[in-house]
Amino acid sequence: MIEREKLKNLAETVQLFKIFSDLTRLKIIDLLYTGEHAVQEIADKLNTSQSAISHQLKLLRDLNVVRTRKNGKQVIYCLRDSHIKEIFLIGYSHATECD
Repeated sequence: MIEREKLKNLAETVQLFKIFSDLTRLKIIDLLYTGEHAVQEIADKLNTSQSAISHQLKLLRDLNVVRTRKNGKQVIYCLRDSHIKEIFLIGYSHATECD
């Protein structure tokens, strides 16, 4: 039987991979891969409403995919760590090499 902690970690891993199954979230991750961006900047670059982007960023924040910092009234987002970058790059590389 799998111990409780391992089961919890597996469930969190499932949630992490679900993040990568949405095109809007992947676009956000792709944009944040290049550096920090404010919510409105992300919305403008992705041609999406600020509320839609904020909703997706909350999901990404809740699952520790992105982190924030304040710059005055603006909230600036960036990818949380190199693991997220690696997961994204590996998936993207796999998709582009399998054509």
